[in-house]
Amino acid sequence: MKNYRITVNGVAYDVAVEEMGEGAATSAPAPAAAPKPAEPKAAPAAAGAGAVKINSPMPGNILSVKASAGQAVKKGDVLMILEAMKMENEICAPQDGTIASVQVAAGDSVESGDVLVTMD
Repeated sequence: MKNYRITVNGVAYDVAVEEMGEGAATSAPAPAAAPKPAEPKAAPAAAGAGAVKINSPMPGNILSVKASAGQAVKKGDVLMILEAMKMENEICAPQDGTIASVQVAAGDSVESGDVLVTMD
């Protein structure tokens, strides 16, 4: 048996898969128990106190971070580059403000909805 965690529409499920060797009988599969939802990821302990949270729009890898805490930004300024599906996506400031915290670093993997940056 191999155990996997599979995420479907943002909900993680823990599943067990039985590996069948050559010549194994291929009878009807036994009914499986409903998958149990995995425990949600814990929020980072160092979460910033910014009122505006900028979340990852999709799963991917952070290629570079162009903003730092305390930096003043204007609406549309590029805060970081997120690589997803072989495409580089700019994560931009949604409004004028000051960066309260940066929750990720270059090389980090993120999931859809993860907090990347907080702003005041």
